[in-house]
Amino acid sequence: MNIVKHNKSAWDNYVDKKDRWTIPVSDQELENAKNGKWNIVLTPIKPVPHNWFPDLKGLKILGLASGGGQQGPILAALGADVTIFDNSEKQLLQDKTVSDKFNLGIKTVQGDMKNLSVFEDNSFDLVFNPCSVLFVDNVLPVWKECFRVLKPNGILMTGLINPISFQLDEVNLKLIYKQPFSDLHSLPKEKLDELIKNNEALVFGHSLKDQISGQLEVGFNLTNMFEDDWGGDSKMDDFFPAFIATRAIKPLQ
Repeated sequence: MNIVKHNKSAWDNYVDKKDRWTIPVSDQELENAKNGKWNIVLTPIKPVPHNWFPDLKGLKILGLASGGGQQGPILAALGADVTIFDNSEKQLLQDKTVSDKFNLGIKTVQGDMKNLSVFEDNSFDLVFNPCSVLFVDNVLPVWKECFRVLKPNGILMTGLINPISFQLDEVNLKLIYKQPFSDLHSLPKEKLDELIKNNEALVFGHSLKDQISGQLEVGFNLTNMFEDDWGGDSKMDDFFPAFIATRAIKPLQ
């Protein structure tokens, strides 16, 4: 099936249902950001350390699969030149609405994160990619494209998910699926059919090799990382952090 088309529809539907990851920042949060009080996330709970960022004034940032009006407006309010790229047109509309209201100058582009051909080589200083590579069947082209569109010494920040979290029965915390997990190939047909019928986004539990070593293989240097959890929304939080955030740099050539 066409994963990109299906997940586009699913995320448009999540906007209609007001999923937590589709609710834009508040007016107060933007005002706070303009006064130097701000935080944004790559993973559910822990804010990205401010020392991960260079000076944001005039910085060219690509918010990759970062629609929803949550991170982009904050970065733009801090003085960055922000472009948001997302598969969901309704998620992009959230950013455009906030941008228009506060004159933030955010540009929005719709497309598949595995194909950034709309952007030239060496176009951005920073790619900010909150947890989203789980929605593509192959993560390696994403890293390759991120490397291409970043300037030398450019930064990639991304949120990842520990693949074991996809392999567990969330109720009993027992391993029931082999790695790599895929909604398309791991689930019983009736469960997959139910997800498709309910217009739920399909996900893929990429290996840590593909998620982390994959960045290194295309040329990035990993400079930092942290772990995070669901913030109490999952039983897994009592046993291991399901999320990883990484910071990597494209070396000077």
